[in-house]
Amino acid sequence: QVHLEESGGGLVQPGGSLRLSCVGSGFTFSEKGMKWCRQAPGQEREFVATISAHGDFVNFSGSVRGRFSISRDNSQNTVYLQMTNLKPEDTAVYYCGVWGDDDNWGQGTLVTVSS
Repeated sequence: QVHLEESGGGLVQPGGSLRLSCVGSGFTFSEKGMKWCRQAPGQEREFVATISAHGDFVNFSGSVRGRFSISRDNSQNTVYLQMTNLKPEDTAVYYCGVWGDDDNWGQGTLVTVSS
């Protein structure tokens, strides 16, 4: 079955950077688009970024475009989310997922942006 494991979260000051990683298993990683979503306290999970199976197409939510980038290494079954110029409103648990699949998620990794 699909297994996703996120890592790389932590506490960072406003304006700082973090890189999140997500390792996928139980499916053919190189054939699937991947996505990052986040869920802030008391809010619904929201889309952050997506990348196509071969990395030739990416898309971002308006709130992170220009600050976040997404990439993948299919040889390592890993998708990354590089976050720069972080803001307090980026504080959330970040999850990766398979594009088109809203049933399988990892445990998430907490990102806290605070001074």
